[in-house]
Amino acid sequence: MRYIKLGTTGLDVSPIAIGAMTYGEPDRGHPVWSKGEDEARPLIQHALEAGINFFDTANMYSNGSSEEILGRALKDFADRDDVVVATKLRHPMRTGPNGRGLSRKAIMAEVEHSLRRLGTDYLDLYQIHRNDHSTPWEETLEALSDLVKSGKVRYLGASSMHAWELAKALHLQKQNGWARFVSMQDHYNLLAREEEREMIPLCLDEGVGTIIWSPLARGRLARGWDEARSTARSETDGAYADLLYSPEQEASNRAIIEAVGQVAQRHGVSRAQIALAWLRRQPVVTAPLVGAGSIQQIDEAVASLDVELSDDDVLALEAPYTPRHDWQGISDEAEMEAIRRRVPGMALS
Repeated sequence: MRYIKLGTTGLDVSPIAIGAMTYGEPDRGHPVWSKGEDEARPLIQHALEAGINFFDTANMYSNGSSEEILGRALKDFADRDDVVVATKLRHPMRTGPNGRGLSRKAIMAEVEHSLRRLGTDYLDLYQIHRNDHSTPWEETLEALSDLVKSGKVRYLGASSMHAWELAKALHLQKQNGWARFVSMQDHYNLLAREEEREMIPLCLDEGVGTIIWSPLARGRLARGWDEARSTARSETDGAYADLLYSPEQEASNRAIIEAVGQVAQRHGVSRAQIALAWLRRQPVVTAPLVGAGSIQQIDEAVASLDVELSDDDVLALEAPYTPRHDWQGISDEAEMEAIRRRVPGMALS
């Protein structure tokens, strides 16, 4: 494994990260596709043996069960100093006041809960799971910086938001001498390249490393067109999947998926390896989050690091893309509005 730096920090991470949303007791979150502890532990162990040292989860995944499973596995299979543990906060963890968001109270409470569930004294990377527009940026950013000063957190990261919001946050952090966001967890893949408009150039300019969620487009890029939407995950995403992969893009999506297959055939590798190899060519990408549900998926992700795409390969993969003219960025508000439009009567706060 060849390790790389996270953004402009000195932190060494594997260029493949394990996304632990896949792991969690089914009765606490996603009964259709999440892996319980007995299934998850061998996968985490295999990832470690393959040289992967970067693991990402969130407090909300399976209502804390993901953090618990990951924490116990890393304790049993790894030296804590050798691994990079990342988690996130913002989404609801309980009903009632202060059960969600990025207020100082919520941040100080949730970091303690995550540390307990993960069984560790510190987090390597603590990320906000979208912005919280009900709390002033200054309150959120100062509280996060205080966690770094306390030693409970080593680095801070953000996730999908408008580019201007990240720019404002970076400005406030610099202006006030607060710990800086060093990473952006973003939605980016061959079927979803809208972040090339603003967010990715901003991250490149500011030295912010990107960690990519849904690098295989909910599995679409790992299969032929006729199978592209047949995964248990994609079938249960519903309205959210429509937000990510607009039906209006169907023709270009199909052309891209077919191009992935053709390039994969030329190289004699899997479709997933081609999609991940394309991401690796993008200078802003630190690591894709691979929600590995099998040994094969981990091995394919690691093998993708040896795939070298030619300029002609890249042109074939990128040429069919059709920009989305209605794109507003993946913000929490956009997600909720998309779900409200497609699920009549649903009230989400």
